[in-house]
Amino acid sequence: MRKRNVHIQFWLDRKEAEHLEKLVRKSGLGREAYLRQLIKGVVPRDAPPPDYYRMMQELYRIGNNLNQIAAKAHTLQVMDVQRYDKAVREFQSAVRMITKAVVLPERSR
Repeated sequence: MRKRNVHIQFWLDRKEAEHLEKLVRKSGLGREAYLRQLIKGVVPRDAPPPDYYRMMQELYRIGNNLNQIAAKAHTLQVMDVQRYDKAVREFQSAVRMITKAVVLPERSR
């Protein structure tokens, strides 16, 4: 059985339809998914630029390298642990901030 079993149909004028299609295209979602988000009180953001995922992948790779360096340095006991941990926290905070700013939808008020 279908999860969504209520069909709703409504009419838009050409200008409204064009505006809706423009918003849907910018979000990267399908029309139905876009409208469901609005119903839930979430205003979908524009889809991130194409380079976003490549840049985030590079940031995660850098984070992984930092973790490997830390593991080796801890083993050899040759690093300032507090300074390193502070830098990693700042790195993680930057990744979260970028993700929140670019990807996560906003709740409507």
